[in-house]
Amino acid sequence: MLALFTSTYTNKVDKKGRVSVPAPFRTLAAAQGFQGIYVYPSLDFPAIDGAGLTYFERLAAAVDDLAPFSAEREAFSTAIFGASHQLAFDPEGRISLPEGLMAHAGITESLVFVGLGQQFRIWEPAAFAQMNAQAAQITRESRGRLNWPGRGANGGGAA
Repeated sequence: MLALFTSTYTNKVDKKGRVSVPAPFRTLAAAQGFQGIYVYPSLDFPAIDGAGLTYFERLAAAVDDLAPFSAEREAFSTAIFGASHQLAFDPEGRISLPEGLMAHAGITESLVFVGLGQQFRIWEPAAFAQMNAQAAQITRESRGRLNWPGRGANGGGAA
């Protein structure tokens, strides 16, 4: 069974830029073979995208499937891997977020870890509150479009 990054956690950032990674996230990441996480600037939001080793390896394989020397492959490699950080957990389960990533997300004193299934996202709390409201509206409007495996189109029932 596939373990997933789930739930939402708000944590404080200390004066050295360290933050405690939620225990369930640490457990899931460590089970994938690295006592830490991979993070990079979100391509779509003022936030930080993060994942464990398994997702990051799948992402690398997807980029590697692009034609060698193509503009797309170079762009993905630069934007994702060139901007990525491999952050090991300290003995207290904390990571030190690089200043550039914190600036990209507008993070200062606290942040929000948001589970997204196979990956997670780190937000500045006010930015997440706004995004969460938008996500709730989109979800309400389009929930009938979900296809449940083995149940046919629209989940086999009404929304």
